[in-house]
Amino acid sequence: MICRCWRGWTTRANADAYQRVLTQEVIPAIEARRIEGFRRMEMMRRDLGDEVEFATIMWFDDIEAVKRFAGDDYEMAHVPAAARAVLKRFDARSAHYEVFGARDQ
Repeated sequence: MICRCWRGWTTRANADAYQRVLTQEVIPAIEARRIEGFRRMEMMRRDLGDEVEFATIMWFDDIEAVKRFAGDDYEMAHVPAAARAVLKRFDARSAHYEVFGARDQ
């Protein structure tokens, strides 16, 4: 299992707009691709006072599934133009972790 982590930041004024772009455009477009080996996506939001941080975690079966999503340069962030328009800044590259264990409580 591979975990793909990415973060982006908006101004407080653009936070709701970015969340709408993410949930109404970006995620549905990813889901419509029906990428083999893509399992789920988690979205998080954190108010930092003068800006709002968003984080996404995507779960894939293996690195080949990540490449089916992102291409050969799979660390490059996937940030469509509509999202870039309301983001203040974002990670240019995503971090990937091999998941070696999980414990449900």
